[in-house]
Amino acid sequence: MLCDICGKKQATVHLTEIIDDQMTELHLCEPCAKEKGAQMEKHFDLSDLLAGLADMGSAPGLQVDEKVKCPNCGMNYQDFKAIGQLGCSECYKAFKKNLIPLLKRIHGSIQYFGKMPAVSAARSLKPGAAKSKAASALQQLEDYKARLHKAIQEEEFEQAARLRDKIKELESKK
Repeated sequence: MLCDICGKKQATVHLTEIIDDQMTELHLCEPCAKEKGAQMEKHFDLSDLLAGLADMGSAPGLQVDEKVKCPNCGMNYQDFKAIGQLGCSECYKAFKKNLIPLLKRIHGSIQYFGKMPAVSAARSLKPGAAKSKAASALQQLEDYKARLHKAIQEEEFEQAARLRDKIKELESKK
């Protein structure tokens, strides 16, 4: 199949675009696909996504104070929405009231629990060191997730279902 744009080279990339509820399939060669990708990046920017999420779905009665400025770098909330990046670490404190709903919408939580492979976590604890309940629960959760992945790979679906239920139970306790 030849490229839909240049009509000269073999199409190796197949795109499906949906614009205004109309589906269009494009079959492109690599150079045309790269050009099409560059055009798409111009139309879709991360800052546009963040700005849309910042404006979208605000709770009724929640006022976004766009006049607040970061005392450290001078950035205001409008600048953040336009750029899609905070200016410094102090911006998190200055815009906390506005960022919390945004972070909940994007990540589902405002708290970061981190990630550590089960083997590394076990090695990082010295023998006899007391583990906190939170660290222990997090370690157990990571262990269950790894075991779930292995059970799915080995097509042990009954075991996978039991592990899935244990994971849900642990996550609900957080």
